[in-house]
Amino acid sequence: MEDIAGRIDSIKSTLPEGVKLVAVSKFHPTEVVMDAYRAGQRIFGESRANELQEKASTLPDDVEWHFIGHLQTNKVRQIIPYVSMIHSIDSGRLLKIVNDEALRYGRKVDVLLQIHVALEETKFGFTPEELMEFAESWDSDDMPGIRVRGVMGMASNVDDEERIRADFRTIASTFDSLAAGPMSDNDNFDTISMGMSHDYMTAVECGSNMVRIGTTIFGEREY
Repeated sequence: MEDIAGRIDSIKSTLPEGVKLVAVSKFHPTEVVMDAYRAGQRIFGESRANELQEKASTLPDDVEWHFIGHLQTNKVRQIIPYVSMIHSIDSGRLLKIVNDEALRYGRKVDVLLQIHVALEETKFGFTPEELMEFAESWDSDDMPGIRVRGVMGMASNVDDEERIRADFRTIASTFDSLAAGPMSDNDNFDTISMGMSHDYMTAVECGSNMVRIGTTIFGEREY
């Protein structure tokens, strides 16, 4: 536990005020997550519905669960009772299903719209242009089960620091365009989730106020 507590403290000491830490607990056992909880961490990120459900059923009720992986539409119902925020809304269809399931459970769920700027074609999300077009037609009154809180994105998985920085800047500028335009009347639109263990400091420099860090806290994943 001391190692995990020290790592969490070390990361938080590098984060400016107002930047939230999501401890990415996916593939790590519940007892290790509990060590981080005892160290004061409350926000945890999972990327598989089954794993989130199992951990949420075991860990304390004041844990704030974030779903950060690609979310299949047939898994939405499984996580809605537990999840506080979904980072990976990558289509209008998925957004509607999350809204409908949240209403079924009498909940309002925070969501982030995923932006795809990375070189890898395997990543999901709206392009910045697609997202602006989608947001122009957005009417929050149509989906009372959700709160659109902001955007999430990942930089290209490359060694080129300038490419990584450019990707983060594109994500942040898309957020700014949304905040000044289609989302200007949304007081809850305040979150830019970007940055992981290897690039979070660059992400913060480029405007991130929520970072998703796993390996630096928990070590290599246990698959």
